Amino acid sequence: MSNEHTPLLTHGVCGLSADTAVCGMGGSEGTGEASTPNVVPRKLNTFFGVIVPTVLSMFSIVLFLRTGFVVGHAGLLQGLVMLLVAYTIISLTILSICAISTNGAVQGGGAYFMISRSLGPEFGGSIGLMFFLAKVCACGVYVLGLVEALLDIFGQDAASSSTLRVLPQGYWYTVLYASIVLLLVLVVCLVGAHIFARTSCFILLVVTISLMSIYISPLALTTPLNFLITHQGPGNQTLTYNASYTGFNGTTLRDNLGSGYTVDYSTGKVMSFATVFAVMFTSCTGIMAGANMSGELKNPSVAIPKGTIIAVLYTFMVYVLLFVLASSTCERTLLAQDYGFFQRINIWPPFVTIGIYCSALSAAMCSLIGASRILHALALDQLFGFPLAPAAIKSKSGNPWVAVLYTWGLAQCVVFAGQLNAIAGLVTVFYLLAYAAVDLACLALEWASAPNFRPTFQVFSWHTCLLGILSCLVMMFVINPVYSSASIIVLLLLLLFLHYRSPTSSWGYISQALIFHQVRKYLLMLDVRKDHVKFWRPQVLLMVANPRSSCQLINFVNQLKKGGLFVLGHVKLGDLGKVKVMLMGVLVPGGMKPNTLVLGFYDSCTPEDYFLQDPAFCESKGSGGDDFGVDLPSLQAHFPPVRHVESPRWLTPEEYVGIISDAIKMSKNVCLGRYFFQLQGEGIGTKMDGADRTIDVWPLNLLRPCSTSAASVDVCSLFLLQMACVLNMANRWRHARMRIFLCVEAESSDQGWVVKEETYRELLRKLRIRASIKIVPWDSVVHLYRPKRSQDQELGEPEGLTKTTPNLSEDFLSAVNNLLKENSAQAAVRFLYLPRPPTQSSQSQQYLSQLEAMTYGLGPTLLIHGLTPVTCTEL
Repeated sequence: MSNEHTPLLTHGVCGLSADTAVCGMGGSEGTGEASTPNVVPRKLNTFFGVIVPTVLSMFSIVLFLRTGFVVGHAGLLQGLVMLLVAYTIISLTILSICAISTNGAVQGGGAYFMISRSLGPEFGGSIGLMFFLAKVCACGVYVLGLVEALLDIFGQDAASSSTLRVLPQGYWYTVLYASIVLLLVLVVCLVGAHIFARTSCFILLVVTISLMSIYISPLALTTPLNFLITHQGPGNQTLTYNASYTGFNGTTLRDNLGSGYTVDYSTGKVMSFATVFAVMFTSCTGIMAGANMSGELKNPSVAIPKGTIIAVLYTFMVYVLLFVLASSTCERTLLAQDYGFFQRINIWPPFVTIGIYCSALSAAMCSLIGASRILHALALDQLFGFPLAPAAIKSKSGNPWVAVLYTWGLAQCVVFAGQLNAIAGLVTVFYLLAYAAVDLACLALEWASAPNFRPTFQVFSWHTCLLGILSCLVMMFVINPVYSSASIIVLLLLLLFLHYRSPTSSWGYISQALIFHQVRKYLLMLDVRKDHVKFWRPQVLLMVANPRSSCQLINFVNQLKKGGLFVLGHVKLGDLGKVKVMLMGVLVPGGMKPNTLVLGFYDSCTPEDYFLQDPAFCESKGSGGDDFGVDLPSLQAHFPPVRHVESPRWLTPEEYVGIISDAIKMSKNVCLGRYFFQLQGEGIGTKMDGADRTIDVWPLNLLRPCSTSAASVDVCSLFLLQMACVLNMANRWRHARMRIFLCVEAESSDQGWVVKEETYRELLRKLRIRASIKIVPWDSVVHLYRPKRSQDQELGEPEGLTKTTPNLSEDFLSAVNNLLKENSAQAAVRFLYLPRPPTQSSQSQQYLSQLEAMTYGLGPTLLIHGLTPVTCTEL
């Protein structure tokens, strides 16, 4: 994985500029290393880089061709409500954009860059592709709007005052004209995109002059005007409407206050609040135009928030004034039946015509170029693999011509819709989804509470982010539930695809920050005062000398945790100046702390290197790296080699037994695992349910026969039963047979072993443990138990409570070992009672020798000393 100091984005992705060739940082695409010779200087300021493209994108088609459509169907009041709702949504999104863009250096890529670098590759890639599709559809909308304006003037049967009606009309003609216009846009994007970028300010000036002519015309045209409007209706019939321009008139304004939804003459469908809002909202899809210029802005962290807010406020005032102007001067029939009515009531109609052509053409080119840059960024980030790989190709001048062709092909599919209003809903849904994603990115950063999230723009909170997300989602389903559901499903599928493809990146994953935040919160909510034995589970700290020699033990203990904590640890002794260690003080929050210590057995077995036997570590994959971007030799180098047979041990017997004693003093349960290198079927790829396995439990202290009364069931014995039951619940052991061995003195005259058997059967019934009980006579073993009296016993301490290790004869230890071998030779694993270690360090070697003799040659064995009550018979 790349170093954290390397550029996050080594390529430029932007909208329009005078140097569209390369935007942002150049470099080697494959390695992510910066290459300073390819860096293009940032030249654009706030006005030319943000305000101009944002205003042009937001004016687009609605300004000239759909103002009458909105006011004529929805009326002034509902029209203003739609405008207020739309601008509220985009204002909330702008707050999120400003927060993210002022939280660090913004490279080329704009909205896609901000989302992907904030949420990670899965969210960034999927939402980036959806944002790309939104801009493609928007390009088709602008092209169809331009064709509609052309046919309004030059169409053969259009209701227009123009005498140049030479273009035939119809669905296929509309598609043909749109394809020709789109081809012109493609040529400009391939050859002269930089020329168009340099003329964007001139285009805004032309649009502004056209807009001023609209505002001035009602003052000049004070006399009413009557118009005859004709449309081609169903069945080739001609529909005729009488419409009037009244000038500023109170009656006209009063008549246009309410709604009057009727049939849309372009689609033949009855309009509603949702369908009209969908068309109107296409005027709000340009707020990202400034952010898409991030690769070429001198100071994007300042220019993006400042320029976007100014542009949005300006366009909002323009639209409000246009709505009031239209509803005060034109009758509803004129507004609803002639979308180009501004040309009829202008002091010089070519002003409006030129404005329509300029705004539509500039918006279409801006969308095509912006979409191609997003696709180019996705290709360079290699999130979708081979299908988008060609889109990474660019010309010598830096123009991603393959991405432009991709975008043009998809936009060509969009124009087959034939009518602007027919696809306006789809465009709006895509953009609302993209805006919700930006709000989600900001919300996730805010909720993660990461110290590095310190935006200089502070006018936002998680409330505004959440409100922005909810408002976007609500309006999506209000506009079109089918489109909304389909877009969300596509987004989820893309998320799953990228998640399972697992692309590696150094951008950071917001999911990890959120998980950490939530885990920390819930850990602090754990209250040890509310712990109850009913909900006890093993929380294991496994201490190993070297993971390379303990793979089977690690896998086995993983089966014992039962959803609890499993920590793998290692103790390194030595001088801090000479031994490479990382010293950390750990404060365990709440009740999330280990309650059981597991150690490997201290014996003379030669450690083996299981990394050399596991194909996951010794076989290379493809190019020699694993799925996480780490080559296998480096992975093996993270773990030191296993101890050589002639090398000294890392711990002395006294230190090893001291660890056991200290753990017991800290009220921790202790387990010692021996011979687990012989355990089969614990590999990662092994599939088994334990049907041919047996779990043997010896719940009595075999080295202290005198401490086991006739009906002795102490805490340690119950802990053994619980741990065996937990293992029996694991997937690989769920069908294993559990056997409990009770050692009895059959020759005893009091027949106490019968009571012991009945006691255990009743105990198993109450604990809901399915196991068979095996009675094992051990009279011959007990007869060999003649420990020498220790100093404590000579002072009067009862033998059962002594904390010293009695001197046991080799015959007794051999007899115990033979007893275990005779009854548990075929068991997959054995659970034995671990006696309490001695308090005197001088007896440590003797203690270990007795344990070694008892378990010699048994196979996988777990010696357990339990201190925690873990069983419960009540609800």
